[in-house]
Amino acid sequence: MLMNYFILWYMFFCGMVILCSTRKHLLLTLLSLEYLVVVIFFSLFIFLYFYMNEYYFLIFFLTFSVCEGVLGLSVLVSMIRSHGNDNLMNISSLMW
Repeated sequence: MLMNYFILWYMFFCGMVILCSTRKHLLLTLLSLEYLVVVIFFSLFIFLYFYMNEYYFLIFFLTFSVCEGVLGLSVLVSMIRSHGNDNLMNISSLMW
């Protein structure tokens, strides 16, 4: 049980490091955000499996994570249509 939490914390920490280190392309940033959503989903599933046995919250979480993914992809598509690429370093108004 403790090993599962250690693995989940390690996965979350690796996802946060990747999120903070990818500042060149918006697609890489969105992929790292989706990785973090999957890690949070697995941790919620394990928590609900061991303690509460109610999975209704997971449906709401998946709904909001799908909305987050669609919003990110729509921003990516509109940025590619307006600027031609997803390089964040070439766009001065979106510098991080």
